[in-house]
Amino acid sequence: MIEHPAFTVEDWNVHETDLHLDVLAQTESIFALSNGHIGLRGNFDEGEPHGLPGTYLNSFYEFYPLPYAEVAYGYPESGQTIINVTNGKLIRLQVDDEPFDVRYGTLHEHERILDLRNGVLRRNVLWTSPVGRTIKVSSVRLVSFTQRAIAAISYEVEPIDGPARIVLQSELVANEELPNRSQDPRASNTLSSPLVSEEHQTRETFGLLIHHTRVSGLRMGAAMEHNIEGPEEMTVEPESSPDIARVTITAYLKPGEHLRIIKFLAYGWSSLRSRPAIHDQVMAALSSARLTGWEGLLAEQRTYLDDFWSHADVELEGDPQIQQAVRFALFHVLQAGARGERRPIPAKGLTGPGYDGHAFWDTETFVLPVLTLTQPSASADVLRWRYSILEKARARAHQLGFRGAAFPWRTITGEEGSGYWPASTAAFHINADIAHAVTSYVGATGDNTFEEETGLALLVETARLWRSIGYEDTLGRFRIDGVTGPDEYSAIADNNVYTNLMAQHNLRAAAEAVKRHPEAAQALGVDADETNSWLKAANCMLIPYDEGLGVTPQDDAFTDHEVWNFAATSPEQYPLFLHFPYFDLYRKQVIKQADLVLAMQLHSNAFTAEQKARNFAYYEALTVRDSSLSAATQAVLAAEVGQLQLAYDYLGEAALMDIDDLEHNTRDGLHIASLAGSWIALVAGFGGMRTQNSKISFSPRLPKGISRLAFYILFRDRRLRIEVRETEATYYLLSGSPLQTWHHGEEIQLSLNNPLSRPIPPIQPGPQPEQPAGRAPMPRGQHKAP
Repeated sequence: MIEHPAFTVEDWNVHETDLHLDVLAQTESIFALSNGHIGLRGNFDEGEPHGLPGTYLNSFYEFYPLPYAEVAYGYPESGQTIINVTNGKLIRLQVDDEPFDVRYGTLHEHERILDLRNGVLRRNVLWTSPVGRTIKVSSVRLVSFTQRAIAAISYEVEPIDGPARIVLQSELVANEELPNRSQDPRASNTLSSPLVSEEHQTRETFGLLIHHTRVSGLRMGAAMEHNIEGPEEMTVEPESSPDIARVTITAYLKPGEHLRIIKFLAYGWSSLRSRPAIHDQVMAALSSARLTGWEGLLAEQRTYLDDFWSHADVELEGDPQIQQAVRFALFHVLQAGARGERRPIPAKGLTGPGYDGHAFWDTETFVLPVLTLTQPSASADVLRWRYSILEKARARAHQLGFRGAAFPWRTITGEEGSGYWPASTAAFHINADIAHAVTSYVGATGDNTFEEETGLALLVETARLWRSIGYEDTLGRFRIDGVTGPDEYSAIADNNVYTNLMAQHNLRAAAEAVKRHPEAAQALGVDADETNSWLKAANCMLIPYDEGLGVTPQDDAFTDHEVWNFAATSPEQYPLFLHFPYFDLYRKQVIKQADLVLAMQLHSNAFTAEQKARNFAYYEALTVRDSSLSAATQAVLAAEVGQLQLAYDYLGEAALMDIDDLEHNTRDGLHIASLAGSWIALVAGFGGMRTQNSKISFSPRLPKGISRLAFYILFRDRRLRIEVRETEATYYLLSGSPLQTWHHGEEIQLSLNNPLSRPIPPIQPGPQPEQPAGRAPMPRGQHKAP
């Protein structure tokens, strides 16, 4: 964990009041800024010290070889990794003869503030150099939500105790030296000097670098321009080389005087455009930003976020730490997808290089449910990216011997990026996860044009895959054998319940969409015989059940396996996959992350209340949560079966995953799905929200410790506010036409300016389930005071 007493708990800020260099890389992830296109890690403006430098462009990648001890059919030949592109954050400072470096001299004050309302990172420093000169440094950094290609920095220096010669070196730097790659498989591949120079130039206060990647052939440009405020006598000297563009500003300052630069940055990239086109692209973006000006960019950022928070905020009373954490989470989820515009949302967003910048099923199952109900255009853009790689998914399915489309387990470009097939290729559920995201988006927005033009093809091709993978056995049951479900400690299993339920939904949703769009379906080659075969498979889908134990097994044979010896497993041996062979994990009852429990969340109607309670208790005793994806799902089901304190504990784990570095890898970037999961734990867990068949319902209940929960959502052109207290819930329709919804099964009608309050019925939970030894979540009542 980050033992970081310098993080204060504030409603709208993440505020670091003191500097701890031992967690510098972790805080660089926490203070990262992004808009879904550009990502800037929260490195110091001066560049050093740093934990892990990072500037990223969504989907800008390089290939690297995937070595195999033994090659087999269908293994991908190369992987893709996001690369650290040209760093425009750098503004080096020299005071008299001393570089400003917090490791030397005396650091009197150092604070950083991630401002969630204004969308900026603020930094204030008071420092005395080794030779005794004291200065004040202030900076503000933003990545624009309104101007996709733009970032900007305000950097100001003021001497305090005497005159000083101040030199600022504002730079663009490509091919930065990076720390050696971690041995943790969740980290990234580090490539040496991946960028090849094509153009470099500076003039007056302007600089530009254009590079391309060596193997993938992508081209990118970065440009900078400056407004300078300072004494009349200053010098400005530009210079450039293939990997550096530098503008040096020198001034002599007296106490009370200051030197301030506004640095505008523009980034662009393409796999197709020429060097002159990239040059002109970044120049145009830079011109637009200069016209807007620094104050204009700040105003645009605040207006954008005011609108976002008006329909996405979550309010809590009783736990200010979780209040801060959920807003931090929503802000980073927004940053990950706001301006991606038909690009993926990587597992770490653009906050770090973890998992090589790949997108997984996390996006559709955890992140898009949040965006669909708070920023639906971003959700649609991610699904349009999936549509853009559909041909590659069709080719992959054909390579594997199946019909339809087989989407990659991990990817940037659409090609499979994982060579470990039991946990990648066999995890076919990602195809149904995409289909589920399509139906959830269409159901929540009513966007029938999207369904016809984009969603239908995704539904049809994934349905074809399931009909091709599965088969009818001699008893007439539709089986899907030899797959890996969400739990990566159980691989190559027959009839994984999560997979089968998701495939069932996929098959039915495709058939229904075909009926709504017959002409578009005909263009895809769908006929009545094919849709009937989908429906037959869905209706005969095998969902195993263990009569002896009275629970739903995770797959056909799961409950027959030996239970993992948790008592003999020490705390240091978690996560298990770093200390035990997968062979041993695969044949035992031990669960990395919620699997059957996730199935109960997403397909609530497939289980009775009694089955949910029994299943939840059974799988709690086996789940070790070696994945950040688990806690949020366990929170939702714990709340549904009445284990409210346990749900609250899991909420804390999901919400504080990165602020407390619970997985010990926040240095490589934030866990965007876990951050999204904190919203899910609150809204779907304690808010009891469920969406199905274009309808929305609520069954709210609060744990002790949270006295009030209020949240906003967008649903079918309505803006809703739901406010939950201990004994009642109140529903508000803030905009849009009247809406039918449900409160604990009771149908209610919402209309404008007519809030409805309903009592919350009591629930009688069973005995509190037990977790494996040492793997219970930290009780919220025992967390450290902020």
